[in-house]
Amino acid sequence: MTRCKVFFLAVLFLFSAPSWCHALPYGPGEKIRYVIKQSAFKVGEATLEFQGETYRDGKKYTLIIFTSKGFNFYDEERIFVDGATLLPQRVIRDLNIFGKKEQIMEDYDQATGTIRVTKLADGVSSEQLLKKEGPIDNIYAFLYRFRGQTAFKAETTFDLKLPTLDVTIAHVKSVPFNAAGKTYQSSLIRSVPSKYSIWMDEGPQHLPLRIAGAVGISNTVMTMIEYQEAPKK
Repeated sequence: MTRCKVFFLAVLFLFSAPSWCHALPYGPGEKIRYVIKQSAFKVGEATLEFQGETYRDGKKYTLIIFTSKGFNFYDEERIFVDGATLLPQRVIRDLNIFGKKEQIMEDYDQATGTIRVTKLADGVSSEQLLKKEGPIDNIYAFLYRFRGQTAFKAETTFDLKLPTLDVTIAHVKSVPFNAAGKTYQSSLIRSVPSKYSIWMDEGPQHLPLRIAGAVGISNTVMTMIEYQEAPKK
């Protein structure tokens, strides 16, 4: 068995285990609202929604939706992931940046480590094929997998292979953090190379309280301003 296959199976076990070992701290209908700031000035708002099970083109997925909007920008990212691993299978982005509209579709083949990127802009379609080694990730899907862990461990690191960047995410320190009118005890985790900084609630819901670097605008930080729990079944 190749090293790539062994690594892939390890990831499947690590991230599928929480779904059967304990109740997840989120569910369909959960929504988190953020304010987006750049250099201390508000530039927009964002929402992160866990939609749960959905079907598209006859296939079953779990759907995560990230939306950010502000002055002269709008970005909706519909992330269709495998329900067991939360690894992306398809991502559809609708962008409007200063009036320039684009739709980008990313189709992931996790078995071969390829991403087929189809872009539609100004009525013109283009296609690109990206190749990665190992499971390919998405930063928002990773957040939900991370939230599914039973506990935070300072020595644990995560290697993420994103479509255009590979990073290692590690725990930095435990700090109090104020968000949505409440003080949380949080774990600050950062990526190497320096791309993302994330403050994760250490409580049972493991909320992503603050995310720096995820929005495609330079030096932006998202801070939680409202949390809406998943409806009770």
